[in-house]
Amino acid sequence: MSINWFPGHMHKARKEIAEVMPQVDVIIEMLDARIPFSSENPLVPELRGDTPVIKVLNKADLADPEITARWVAHMEQEKGIKALPLTQQQPDEIKSLLTLCHQMLPERNFDLRGVRAMIMGIPNVGKSTLINTLAGRTIARTGNEAGVTKSQQRIKLDNNVILTDTPGFLWPKLTPPSCGYRLAITAAIKDTVFDYADIAMFAADYFIKAYPERIKARYQISELPETEIELLELIARQRAFVRKGGLADLHKASEILVNEFRSGLLGRITLETPEMVSEEIVAAAEEAEQKAREKAEREEERQARARRKYAKKRQK
Repeated sequence: MSINWFPGHMHKARKEIAEVMPQVDVIIEMLDARIPFSSENPLVPELRGDTPVIKVLNKADLADPEITARWVAHMEQEKGIKALPLTQQQPDEIKSLLTLCHQMLPERNFDLRGVRAMIMGIPNVGKSTLINTLAGRTIARTGNEAGVTKSQQRIKLDNNVILTDTPGFLWPKLTPPSCGYRLAITAAIKDTVFDYADIAMFAADYFIKAYPERIKARYQISELPETEIELLELIARQRAFVRKGGLADLHKASEILVNEFRSGLLGRITLETPEMVSEEIVAAAEEAEQKAREKAEREEERQARARRKYAKKRQK
């Protein structure tokens, strides 16, 4: 199943960001450290041009630290990019962003003009909480759901920084398809858009392969199930989620698995690595090429049939 979420206010946000972008000196792009690629909006490179970017890998306390370090090194290979893992429990580190904004503009005379920064990111990645920490007061409304911020606002911060806050927005087509699943698992997509059992199966399959010991420890099992559905059935029976006839309630078990991952009860887990993503991008490109070839072949055959039909009419 393909998961997508691009309501009207996100299309509006994208247009408004494009209009303001020429006035921006530095972009602060908020990412989820558990899904650095999937939470990285592919529209940002198109919108930013050569504008320097600070990629904040937020919620780093929930992510695998070793993989986070690999993502930082991977991102900083690109010119004009600085990657910074953060957690909301590090106010001093968060405030260092203001100094970092200055450092991204080494040739600027800050006595003449300050820094015009813009903060961008997917829904529910923690932008509003970070802004409130930077400002030292409650300015941006926060909420543990996707799509709280609906319009832009400008905020004057210390160090002569003017920050433009923008609504969280995704992009029209989430590709590779695994991106949609990872965004849903981390709550960047509203729960009403997807089926819990569907994303839990995706998550369970990954956890079994990548973090087997975390799953054993959390659910107190000595031998890990071989399949994702067996894991969900095990969780259901452990928590007494059983329907009539003794059937395991997989929906409730799915909610438990996903929510315990989101809250960090499964430990520090990252859902993707740079190497994994590179393979997925290649596979997605090959699949797209195959579909394009098949579409072209179908169109060619349709036109050939039309020509044959027309030729027969001419012969009569």
